[in-house]
Amino acid sequence: MIRYLIHRTPSILLVIFVSSIVAFLLPRLAPGDPALAIAGPDATPEVIQAVRAEAGLDQPLVQQYLSWVGGIFRGDLGTSYIYNRPISELILSRAESTLELAGLAALFMIVIALMLGLIGGSVRSRAGRTILDVISTGMIAMPAFLVGLIFIVVFGVALNLLPVSGQLNLSEDFFGGLSYLLLPALAIALSHAAVIARLLQTSMLTIRGEEFVDLATAKGVSPNRITFRHVLPASLDTAIVAIGLRIGELLGGAIIIEAIFSRSGLGQLMIGAINSRDYFVVQALVIGAVIVAILSQLIAEIVVASVDPRIRLEG
Repeated sequence: MIRYLIHRTPSILLVIFVSSIVAFLLPRLAPGDPALAIAGPDATPEVIQAVRAEAGLDQPLVQQYLSWVGGIFRGDLGTSYIYNRPISELILSRAESTLELAGLAALFMIVIALMLGLIGGSVRSRAGRTILDVISTGMIAMPAFLVGLIFIVVFGVALNLLPVSGQLNLSEDFFGGLSYLLLPALAIALSHAAVIARLLQTSMLTIRGEEFVDLATAKGVSPNRITFRHVLPASLDTAIVAIGLRIGELLGGAIIIEAIFSRSGLGQLMIGAINSRDYFVVQALVIGAVIVAILSQLIAEIVVASVDPRIRLEG
């Protein structure tokens, strides 16, 4: 395992390095001047120039990048131009809401994916598989924001069952906070769960064609034991890696969903930072999302090795 981690370290560092450059350059390609946004539309050119110098925006891009990366290594993400607060404080103040949303969405994603994948990999009739394919295709085709809007109309407006705006953190009121989380978390999870279910279903159907399954059937082993003891464990490796990749993407989906459900989390912070050209906030959130995605994938690959003994993580 240690050899595998050492072998993966150079590629991980390369991805983080390239991502940091992209995170640094993308906000600067957007139209608009952050110094003007800070100083205000009525500011004089002298004031705008002074603001630009104070924020370090008058320095060459290479120097700005090196200063930013150096600050990260020192544990300093910089200061928000707009909020005039350390970015680490801003992120911590919004992180609880987003982590709760992404965590519940990940739980929904895994449970739904395993259920659909297991059913799809066990159903023998063509009609049953067709129905499951239609359901999963519909889930994949509907983007999270559309599912969220449908949930708002159906469960919030028509049925008035769950709140569709605002938030309440689980640390304040667990069940009350859960009621605010159910719809946005489910909206994020559905399409990701359908993709993973398709992968698991395909893998299970492939494994069922192996000789050891035929041998177990010939020996009189029950179908349920064959499924849960042999077929499912041998099919999980692809699904687990897909789960690791999708967990990183859940944070991206939270940006839109938080806006639709009026949740004040990292997604809303990102949207506000983009609109106000708050470069350092955008950079910190993007590079943080990249690191989360990389760690999720790495953890998934390690878990695969423990689930499937045929796989050996070696350098």
